[in-house]
Amino acid sequence: MRGLSLAFMLWAGSVSAAPLDEPLKPLPPVPALDAEKVELGRQLFNEKRLSVNNTLSCASCHHLETGGADNKAFSIGFDGQPVLLNTPSVFNASLNFKQFWNARVDTLEAQIEQVVISPVEMGNDWKNVVQTLSSLPVYQTAFAQAYPDGVTATNVQNALTTYERTLLTPHSRFDQYLQGNTDILTLQEKYGYQRFKDYGCIACHQGVNIGGNMYQKFGVMGDYFKARGNPTEADLGRYLVTLDEEDRHVFKVPSLRNVAVTAPYFHDASAKTLEEAVDVMFKYQLGRTPSAEDKTLIIQFLKTLTGEWAGKPL
Repeated sequence: MRGLSLAFMLWAGSVSAAPLDEPLKPLPPVPALDAEKVELGRQLFNEKRLSVNNTLSCASCHHLETGGADNKAFSIGFDGQPVLLNTPSVFNASLNFKQFWNARVDTLEAQIEQVVISPVEMGNDWKNVVQTLSSLPVYQTAFAQAYPDGVTATNVQNALTTYERTLLTPHSRFDQYLQGNTDILTLQEKYGYQRFKDYGCIACHQGVNIGGNMYQKFGVMGDYFKARGNPTEADLGRYLVTLDEEDRHVFKVPSLRNVAVTAPYFHDASAKTLEEAVDVMFKYQLGRTPSAEDKTLIIQFLKTLTGEWAGKPL
């Protein structure tokens, strides 16, 4: 490709293994967990009776056959109304340091607890969930086999999170590159990774989940929300949790894993394409303008982050 320096071409052609000090790390293997709890969690993940009117399951908004979310700007809640924030992918969520866009809970269990009782998501209460599941022979048997105390709110949450911890998407081409198969990426994709680091994207999107492990203000280098217009309460981010002015418009940095298949982007779903999302990040987070070639290379790199689920590429 035109524009690649001779020094880089020599580097890309001669490297035999990914450097050991890379800021990005490959996904861990899917953990070996209690099979009965995993299977029970899988059933509950698809169980619409977790919602107050039996219309919505976790799988209704988290489509595992695609990217672990849905293709809507805002998923539809139990009452047919859109939720307030774009649905993030459930894949690899167990690797995030906090849960929800505003990072208001620390664990998957707490996230599930809140989703079920959310007035815009499932609209239920845990007493009703336990009564409903306890009345069904299939769950009476499954819970008795997996938990000595049977159906409880804690056990429902535990089964669901046990299943969620198996929802990893290994074997992306980039992971294989990090594990030593350097020929699996094209020269352009390798250069895109280098530019991803050079421009500073790596400052927030790093670690095993390529994000999901720190907070950042949306609009470091410009007022994104003023430019977008139509402010909403959800735009306040961490401020809604802490009431600290420094947390206004601060969010958990999202993971970039499988980013090519999880459009639309951002908490407000304002970017419909990966190209739009990259433009916003350069303008408002980095305050830089990439060359058209560099932008194309970075997007090529981002597409190497798509992993596999159930043995098939997402």
